[in-house]
Amino acid sequence: MGSYSASAQRLVDEMKAAALADPARGLAFQGAPGANSDLAAREYDAASLPLPCYSFEDAIEAVRDGSVDRAIIPIENSLHGRVADIHFLLPESGLHIVGEHFLPIRYGLMSRDLGPVTRAMSHEQALGQCRKWLRTNNISPVAHSDTAGAAAWVADSDEVGLAALAPPHAAGLYGLTLHGTGMEDADHNMTRFVVLAREALAAPPAGVPLMTTFVFEVKNIPAALYKALGGFATNGVNMTKLESYQVGASFAATKFYADIVGAPGDERIDRALEELDFQTKSLRLLGTYPQARLRP
Repeated sequence: MGSYSASAQRLVDEMKAAALADPARGLAFQGAPGANSDLAAREYDAASLPLPCYSFEDAIEAVRDGSVDRAIIPIENSLHGRVADIHFLLPESGLHIVGEHFLPIRYGLMSRDLGPVTRAMSHEQALGQCRKWLRTNNISPVAHSDTAGAAAWVADSDEVGLAALAPPHAAGLYGLTLHGTGMEDADHNMTRFVVLAREALAAPPAGVPLMTTFVFEVKNIPAALYKALGGFATNGVNMTKLESYQVGASFAATKFYADIVGAPGDERIDRALEELDFQTKSLRLLGTYPQARLRP
């Protein structure tokens, strides 16, 4: 368990008290108040009580131990791909994906006005998403564990020239001057979040397009992946995402994370998953849930 700066901790304590008093509305997220994950939680469920957690592990554990009913976790960004460690954490968590949300990512530059800005602090992903702007303006990046946490850090710092790159509304939360917005290098910057719960959706809503997410491990034989995925092609199942990831110290890409359009119960998908199960060492469904955005 990490710690927040003094400015962030005051807001964390208030939000934590509210969420823990009403676990059914509690929605854990990683980051400080005002982070993109905080925004995603409020957009996904306006009636939720977001619970700030210092790490992804803390957010997941808050659901596992029953402190709150759900967590919302970023899984991939349109510019920088998957969020580090998520593909390891999801299968190991024992939780189920019950929803998804897409958040457009916007950044603002904010500071205490202690001289011209020469350094900008933010999460490594945010710094990468604003790399061109930072270089053009001769501002040095400074890594922090969280975007809004960087804003809180700057609010508590007397360092001349230090600013934060954070969601614009974080400036108001932490009493900083917002110097401008739109520092991100691409207008199509978007992060996909998944919502996790202890139990899978008992019955996904009827008449709503669905997604199914799963992980599998291929056998150590020639053409293993080709054989494993053949059932999706022959049954006309749309696989929108397939990513490999390494396990332990091995450099063999033997595990895969996948998203498909549809849900078990559809004969085409049942046949494809049956074929996948036959051709792989292990298969685990992580969840079936409503689509937040239609896939082609």
